Amino acid sequence: MIISRTPFRISFAGGGSDLRSYYKTGYGAVLSTAINKFAYITANKRFTELIRVGYSQVEECSSVDEIKHNLVREAMKKSGITKGVDVSYVSDLLPAHEGSGLGSSSSITVGTLNALYAQTGKHTPAKKLAREACEIEIDILGAPIGKQDQYAAAYGGLNFIRFNADESVVVTPIIMKKSTKQELQNNLLAFHTGVNTRSEVCLTEQKEKTEKSVNIEALDKMVALAEDLKDALRKGDITQFGEILHKNWLFKKSLASNISESRIDEWYEKAKNAGAIGGKILGSGGGGFLLFYVEPEKQDSVRQALGLRELDFSFEPEGSKIIYVSD
Repeated sequence: MIISRTPFRISFAGGGSDLRSYYKTGYGAVLSTAINKFAYITANKRFTELIRVGYSQVEECSSVDEIKHNLVREAMKKSGITKGVDVSYVSDLLPAHEGSGLGSSSSITVGTLNALYAQTGKHTPAKKLAREACEIEIDILGAPIGKQDQYAAAYGGLNFIRFNADESVVVTPIIMKKSTKQELQNNLLAFHTGVNTRSEVCLTEQKEKTEKSVNIEALDKMVALAEDLKDALRKGDITQFGEILHKNWLFKKSLASNISESRIDEWYEKAKNAGAIGGKILGSGGGGFLLFYVEPEKQDSVRQALGLRELDFSFEPEGSKIIYVSD
Protein backbone atom coordinates (compact mmCIF):
# COMPACT_ATOMS: atom_id res chain seq x y z
CA MET A 1 0.00 0.00 0.00
CA ILE A 2 1.14 3.52 -0.88
CA ILE A 3 -0.23 6.76 0.59
CA SER A 4 0.58 10.15 -0.89
CA ARG A 5 -0.09 13.50 0.78
CA THR A 6 -0.55 16.57 -1.42
CA PRO A 7 -1.20 20.13 -0.22
CA PHE A 8 -3.87 22.57 -1.30
CA ARG A 9 -2.87 26.13 -2.16
CA ILE A 10 -3.73 29.78 -1.66
CA SER A 11 -3.05 32.17 -4.53
CA PHE A 12 -2.26 35.79 -3.70
CA ALA A 13 -1.76 37.58 -7.02
CA GLY A 14 -1.63 36.94 -10.76
CA GLY A 15 -4.31 34.24 -10.98
CA GLY A 16 -5.74 34.02 -14.50
CA SER A 17 -2.41 34.75 -16.16
CA ASP A 18 -1.68 31.01 -15.95
CA LEU A 19 -4.29 30.35 -18.65
CA ARG A 20 -2.76 29.40 -22.00
CA SER A 21 -4.93 32.00 -23.74
CA TYR A 22 -2.92 34.65 -21.88
CA TYR A 23 0.64 33.38 -21.37
CA LYS A 24 1.04 32.21 -24.98
CA THR A 25 1.38 35.88 -25.97
CA GLY A 26 4.26 36.48 -23.55
CA TYR A 27 4.26 35.10 -20.02
CA GLY A 28 2.07 34.80 -16.96
CA ALA A 29 3.03 34.83 -13.28
CA VAL A 30 1.44 34.11 -9.93
CA LEU A 31 2.53 34.27 -6.32
CA SER A 32 1.04 31.52 -4.18
CA THR A 33 1.66 29.24 -1.23
CA ALA A 34 0.83 25.67 -0.36
CA ILE A 35 -1.06 25.26 2.93
CA ASN A 36 -1.29 22.52 5.53
CA LYS A 37 -4.57 21.11 4.23
CA PHE A 38 -4.13 17.99 2.16
CA ALA A 39 -5.52 15.38 -0.19
CA TYR A 40 -4.52 11.84 0.79
CA ILE A 41 -4.41 9.23 -1.97
CA THR A 42 -4.11 5.51 -1.27
CA ALA A 43 -3.00 3.07 -3.97
CA ASN A 44 -3.02 -0.64 -3.19
CA LYS A 45 -2.43 -3.70 -5.36
CA ARG A 46 -5.37 -6.09 -5.62
CA PHE A 47 -5.30 -9.87 -5.86
CA THR A 48 -7.56 -9.76 -8.93
CA GLU A 49 -7.30 -7.57 -12.03
CA LEU A 50 -10.42 -5.60 -11.09
CA ILE A 51 -10.12 -1.88 -10.35
CA ARG A 52 -11.71 -0.22 -7.34
CA VAL A 53 -11.94 3.59 -7.03
CA GLY A 54 -13.19 5.10 -3.78
CA TYR A 55 -14.23 8.71 -3.21
CA SER A 56 -17.74 10.02 -2.43
CA GLN A 57 -18.80 7.02 -4.52
CA VAL A 58 -17.28 3.56 -4.98
CA GLU A 59 -16.58 2.21 -8.45
CA GLU A 60 -15.75 -1.42 -9.29
CA CYS A 61 -14.49 -1.70 -12.87
CA SER A 62 -12.98 -4.40 -15.05
CA SER A 63 -11.41 -1.86 -17.43
CA VAL A 64 -9.73 1.50 -16.85
CA ASP A 65 -11.96 3.02 -19.54
CA GLU A 66 -15.03 2.23 -17.42
CA ILE A 67 -13.88 4.52 -14.58
CA LYS A 68 -16.19 7.52 -14.25
CA HIS A 69 -13.82 9.58 -12.10
CA ASN A 70 -11.97 11.27 -14.93
CA LEU A 71 -8.93 12.46 -12.93
CA VAL A 72 -8.23 9.00 -11.51
CA ARG A 73 -8.90 7.32 -14.86
CA GLU A 74 -6.42 9.49 -16.75
CA ALA A 75 -3.81 9.34 -13.98
CA MET A 76 -3.94 5.55 -14.18
CA LYS A 77 -3.46 5.65 -17.93
CA LYS A 78 -0.57 8.12 -17.59
CA SER A 79 1.18 5.98 -14.96
CA GLY A 80 0.69 2.73 -16.85
CA ILE A 81 -1.18 1.05 -13.99
CA THR A 82 -4.47 0.08 -15.60
CA LYS A 83 -5.62 -2.99 -13.69
CA GLY A 84 -5.50 -4.73 -10.34
CA VAL A 85 -5.41 -1.63 -8.15
CA ASP A 86 -7.49 0.03 -5.46
CA VAL A 87 -7.31 3.85 -5.53
CA SER A 88 -9.09 6.00 -2.96
CA TYR A 89 -8.81 9.50 -1.56
CA VAL A 90 -9.86 11.60 1.38
CA SER A 91 -9.43 15.32 1.95
CA ASP A 92 -8.90 17.59 4.95
CA LEU A 93 -11.52 19.91 3.48
CA LEU A 94 -14.45 19.71 1.09
CA PRO A 95 -14.77 16.88 -1.43
CA ALA A 96 -13.18 17.83 -4.75
CA HIS A 97 -16.56 18.18 -6.42
CA GLU A 98 -17.53 20.87 -3.90
CA GLY A 99 -15.45 23.81 -5.12
CA SER A 100 -13.26 25.27 -2.41
CA GLY A 101 -11.09 27.53 -4.54
CA LEU A 102 -8.00 25.92 -3.01
CA GLY A 103 -6.95 23.88 -6.04
CA SER A 104 -8.27 20.60 -4.66
CA SER A 105 -8.88 18.92 -8.03
CA SER A 106 -5.28 19.49 -9.09
CA SER A 107 -4.02 18.28 -5.71
CA ILE A 108 -5.94 15.05 -6.27
CA THR A 109 -4.49 14.67 -9.77
CA VAL A 110 -0.92 15.30 -8.60
CA GLY A 111 -1.33 13.06 -5.56
CA THR A 112 -2.85 10.22 -7.58
CA LEU A 113 0.02 10.31 -10.07
CA ASN A 114 2.53 10.32 -7.22
CA ALA A 115 0.92 7.34 -5.48
CA LEU A 116 0.57 5.31 -8.68
CA TYR A 117 4.16 5.94 -9.79
CA ALA A 118 5.33 4.97 -6.30
CA GLN A 119 3.36 1.74 -6.70
CA THR A 120 5.74 0.90 -9.58
CA GLY A 121 8.76 1.69 -7.41
CA LYS A 122 9.49 5.06 -9.01
CA HIS A 123 10.28 8.36 -7.30
CA THR A 124 8.71 11.09 -9.41
CA PRO A 125 10.12 14.65 -9.43
CA ALA A 126 7.75 17.54 -8.73
CA LYS A 127 8.31 18.92 -12.22
CA LYS A 128 7.02 15.74 -13.85
CA LEU A 129 4.04 15.44 -11.49
CA ALA A 130 2.99 19.02 -12.23
CA ARG A 131 3.53 18.75 -15.98
CA GLU A 132 1.58 15.49 -16.30
CA ALA A 133 -1.24 16.78 -14.10
CA CYS A 134 -1.54 19.76 -16.45
CA GLU A 135 -1.59 17.43 -19.45
CA ILE A 136 -4.40 15.40 -17.86
CA GLU A 137 -6.60 18.29 -16.76
CA ILE A 138 -6.02 20.77 -19.60
CA ASP A 139 -4.97 18.81 -22.69
CA ILE A 140 -6.76 15.47 -22.23
CA LEU A 141 -9.88 16.46 -20.27
CA GLY A 142 -10.16 19.94 -21.76
CA ALA A 143 -10.79 21.79 -18.50
CA PRO A 144 -10.70 25.59 -19.03
CA ILE A 145 -8.14 26.02 -16.24
CA GLY A 146 -4.60 27.27 -15.80
CA LYS A 147 -1.39 25.68 -14.55
CA GLN A 148 -0.80 27.25 -11.16
CA ASP A 149 -2.65 24.72 -9.01
CA GLN A 150 -0.71 21.72 -10.30
CA TYR A 151 2.68 23.35 -9.70
CA ALA A 152 1.71 24.62 -6.24
CA ALA A 153 0.57 21.12 -5.26
CA ALA A 154 3.64 19.36 -6.63
CA TYR A 155 6.29 21.77 -5.31
CA GLY A 156 4.81 23.12 -2.06
CA GLY A 157 6.16 26.23 -0.38
CA LEU A 158 5.70 29.95 -1.03
CA ASN A 159 6.62 30.58 -4.67
CA PHE A 160 6.66 32.97 -7.58
CA ILE A 161 5.65 30.83 -10.57
CA ARG A 162 6.24 32.02 -14.13
CA PHE A 163 4.43 30.49 -17.14
CA ASN A 164 6.27 31.00 -20.42
CA ALA A 165 4.90 31.05 -23.96
CA ASP A 166 6.95 27.94 -24.85
CA GLU A 167 5.00 26.02 -22.12
CA SER A 168 7.97 25.94 -19.74
CA VAL A 169 7.29 26.82 -16.11
CA VAL A 170 9.79 28.30 -13.64
CA VAL A 171 9.11 27.89 -9.91
CA THR A 172 11.10 30.33 -7.75
CA PRO A 173 10.84 29.98 -3.95
CA ILE A 174 10.39 33.21 -1.99
CA ILE A 175 13.19 33.33 0.56
CA MET A 176 12.20 35.29 3.68
CA LYS A 177 13.23 35.55 7.30
CA LYS A 178 11.31 33.04 9.40
CA SER A 179 9.94 35.83 11.60
CA THR A 180 8.66 37.81 8.59
CA LYS A 181 6.99 34.77 7.07
CA GLN A 182 5.35 34.01 10.41
CA GLU A 183 4.09 37.58 10.68
CA LEU A 184 2.63 37.36 7.17
CA GLN A 185 0.94 34.07 7.98
CA ASN A 186 -0.47 35.49 11.22
CA ASN A 187 -2.01 38.43 9.34
CA LEU A 188 -3.99 36.24 6.93
CA LEU A 189 -7.53 35.11 7.68
CA ALA A 190 -9.59 32.78 5.48
CA PHE A 191 -13.35 32.23 5.75
CA HIS A 192 -15.66 29.80 3.98
CA THR A 193 -18.55 31.52 2.24
CA GLY A 194 -20.75 28.43 2.19
CA VAL A 195 -21.04 28.92 -1.57
CA ASN A 196 -19.31 26.43 -3.85
CA THR A 197 -17.09 27.84 -6.58
CA ARG A 198 -18.29 27.81 -10.18
CA SER A 199 -14.81 27.38 -11.60
CA GLU A 200 -15.75 25.96 -14.99
CA VAL A 201 -18.31 28.70 -15.64
CA CYS A 202 -16.00 31.49 -14.43
CA LEU A 203 -12.95 30.22 -16.28
CA THR A 204 -14.79 29.51 -19.53
CA GLU A 205 -15.97 33.12 -19.73
CA GLN A 206 -12.54 34.38 -18.70
CA LYS A 207 -10.83 32.23 -21.33
CA GLU A 208 -13.17 33.48 -24.06
CA LYS A 209 -12.65 37.12 -23.08
CA THR A 210 -8.88 36.67 -22.94
CA GLU A 211 -8.83 35.06 -26.40
CA LYS A 212 -10.66 38.16 -27.68
CA SER A 213 -8.07 40.38 -25.90
CA VAL A 214 -10.76 41.88 -23.64
CA ASN A 215 -8.91 40.89 -20.45
CA ILE A 216 -5.32 41.49 -21.54
CA GLU A 217 -4.84 44.87 -19.83
CA ALA A 218 -6.23 43.66 -16.49
CA LEU A 219 -4.11 40.50 -16.61
CA ASP A 220 -1.00 42.52 -17.47
CA LYS A 221 -1.60 44.56 -14.32
CA MET A 222 -2.20 41.42 -12.23
CA VAL A 223 1.12 39.96 -13.39
CA ALA A 224 2.79 43.25 -12.44
CA LEU A 225 1.19 43.01 -8.99
CA ALA A 226 2.54 39.46 -8.56
CA GLU A 227 6.01 40.75 -9.44
CA ASP A 228 5.63 43.70 -7.04
CA LEU A 229 4.60 41.30 -4.29
CA LYS A 230 7.57 39.03 -5.01
CA ASP A 231 10.00 41.95 -4.78
CA ALA A 232 8.44 43.25 -1.56
CA LEU A 233 8.51 39.85 0.16
CA ARG A 234 12.12 39.26 -0.83
CA LYS A 235 12.97 42.54 0.92
CA GLY A 236 11.05 41.44 3.99
CA ASP A 237 8.41 44.11 3.43
CA ILE A 238 4.86 42.91 4.09
CA THR A 239 3.34 46.37 4.55
CA GLN A 240 2.15 46.39 0.91
CA PHE A 241 0.61 42.93 1.06
CA GLY A 242 -2.96 43.87 1.94
CA GLU A 243 -3.15 46.70 -0.57
CA ILE A 244 -1.79 44.47 -3.36
CA LEU A 245 -4.43 41.85 -2.51
CA HIS A 246 -7.09 44.54 -2.78
CA LYS A 247 -5.83 45.82 -6.14
CA ASN A 248 -5.57 42.27 -7.48
CA TRP A 249 -9.18 41.58 -6.40
CA LEU A 250 -10.48 44.65 -8.22
CA PHE A 251 -8.76 43.52 -11.44
CA LYS A 252 -9.86 39.90 -10.93
CA LYS A 253 -13.53 40.89 -10.67
CA SER A 254 -13.29 42.45 -14.14
CA LEU A 255 -12.17 39.19 -15.78
CA ALA A 256 -15.62 37.55 -15.80
CA SER A 257 -19.14 38.56 -14.81
CA ASN A 258 -19.60 35.73 -12.31
CA ILE A 259 -16.34 35.91 -10.32
CA SER A 260 -18.10 37.87 -7.60
CA GLU A 261 -21.74 38.23 -6.60
CA SER A 262 -23.76 40.32 -4.16
CA ARG A 263 -23.07 38.20 -1.08
CA ILE A 264 -19.33 38.09 -1.74
CA ASP A 265 -19.22 41.86 -2.32
CA GLU A 266 -21.15 42.40 0.92
CA TRP A 267 -18.78 40.21 2.96
CA TYR A 268 -15.79 41.95 1.40
CA GLU A 269 -17.11 45.39 2.36
CA LYS A 270 -17.95 44.22 5.89
CA ALA A 271 -14.39 42.94 6.33
CA LYS A 272 -12.88 46.15 4.96
CA ASN A 273 -15.06 48.29 7.21
CA ALA A 274 -14.02 46.16 10.20
CA GLY A 275 -10.32 46.69 9.53
CA ALA A 276 -9.15 44.34 6.76
CA ILE A 277 -6.61 46.07 4.52
CA GLY A 278 -7.36 43.91 1.50
CA GLY A 279 -8.51 40.51 0.37
CA LYS A 280 -9.80 38.34 -2.45
CA ILE A 281 -11.88 35.32 -3.27
CA LEU A 282 -9.70 32.24 -3.57
CA GLY A 283 -9.73 30.25 -6.78
CA SER A 284 -11.57 31.12 -9.96
CA GLY A 285 -14.45 32.86 -8.19
CA GLY A 286 -18.14 32.57 -7.46
CA GLY A 287 -17.69 31.14 -3.96
CA GLY A 288 -15.35 29.03 -1.86
CA PHE A 289 -13.06 30.84 0.57
CA LEU A 290 -12.46 34.54 1.14
CA LEU A 291 -8.94 35.58 2.18
CA PHE A 292 -8.15 38.81 4.03
CA TYR A 293 -5.01 40.55 5.21
CA VAL A 294 -5.79 41.87 8.70
CA GLU A 295 -3.42 43.19 11.35
CA PRO A 296 -3.79 41.34 14.69
CA GLU A 297 -5.60 44.10 16.60
CA LYS A 298 -8.42 44.16 14.00
CA GLN A 299 -8.88 40.42 13.53
CA ASP A 300 -11.60 39.86 16.12
CA SER A 301 -13.59 42.74 14.64
CA VAL A 302 -13.40 41.15 11.18
CA ARG A 303 -14.44 37.75 12.54
CA GLN A 304 -17.45 39.27 14.29
CA ALA A 305 -18.45 41.32 11.25
CA LEU A 306 -18.45 38.30 8.94
CA GLY A 307 -19.80 35.53 11.15
CA LEU A 308 -18.41 32.93 8.74
CA ARG A 309 -16.57 29.69 9.48
CA GLU A 310 -12.84 30.39 9.64
CA LEU A 311 -10.18 28.14 8.12
CA ASP A 312 -7.21 27.64 10.44
CA PHE A 313 -4.17 27.16 8.20
CA SER A 314 -0.43 27.65 7.98
CA PHE A 315 2.03 27.75 5.10
CA GLU A 316 3.20 24.31 3.98
CA PRO A 317 6.84 23.99 2.83
CA GLU A 318 6.51 20.54 1.24
CA GLY A 319 4.79 19.51 -1.95
CA SER A 320 3.28 16.14 -2.82
CA LYS A 321 5.10 13.36 -0.99
CA ILE A 322 4.80 9.68 -0.20
CA ILE A 323 4.07 9.34 3.52
CA TYR A 324 3.52 5.59 3.79
CA VAL A 325 4.82 2.48 2.04
CA SER A 326 3.81 -0.95 3.37
CA ASP A 327 6.19 -3.89 3.32
